[in-house]
Amino acid sequence: MKNKKQAEETQEVNNSCETQETQTTETTPASETTEQAADQIVDELELMAQKCTELNDKNLRLMAEFDNYRKRTMKERMDLLKTASEKVLVDMLPLVDDFERGLKAMETSEDVQAVKDGVDLIYSKFIAFLAQNGVKAIPTENEVFDTEYHEAITTFPAPTEDLKGKIVDCVSKGYTMNEKVIRFSKVVVGE
Repeated sequence: MKNKKQAEETQEVNNSCETQETQTTETTPASETTEQAADQIVDELELMAQKCTELNDKNLRLMAEFDNYRKRTMKERMDLLKTASEKVLVDMLPLVDDFERGLKAMETSEDVQAVKDGVDLIYSKFIAFLAQNGVKAIPTENEVFDTEYHEAITTFPAPTEDLKGKIVDCVSKGYTMNEKVIRFSKVVVGE
C-alpha cells in the first residue's frame, strides 16, 4: 500500500511539474510583452523627465532675464529722473547770474528806475523760462471759484452782486505744469 500511495504521490508531483512547465512556456511570450511595455514606459518617463528638466531650466532663465530687465529699467528710470532735473537747473543758472548782477547794481546805483527795470527784465526772463518748461499761472482775477484749481482760504462779503461765488483776491498764485496742477491758487472768495 505504501508503494501504491507513493506511486500516486509521485504521479501527482510529475503531473504538477508538467503543468508548471506548460504554464511557464505559455506565459513566456506574455512576460516578454509586459517587459517590453515596461521598458517603453520607462523610456517615456525618462523622456518626460528630460523635457521637464529642460522646461524648468528655460523657466528659470526666463525669470532671471525678467528680473534683470526689471532692475535695469528701474535704474534707467532713476537715472532719467536725476538727469531731467539737472537740465532744468542748468537752464536756471543764467537767471541766477542775472539776479547777482542786479544785486551788485543795487549796491552802487543811484537810479531807482534803472534798478526797477532790471528786476522787471529778470522777472520776465524767469516767466519765459517757466513757460518753456510747461509751467503756467492759474488765472484768478474775477474768475469763478473752482476747487480743481483754487483753494479758498477765507470768504469775504462781495462788494457787488456779480462777485458772489467769484474770486475777490489772490493771496498766492497757483501753477499748472503740462495741464496738471502743481500748486493750487490760494484765494479769497466773495459771498
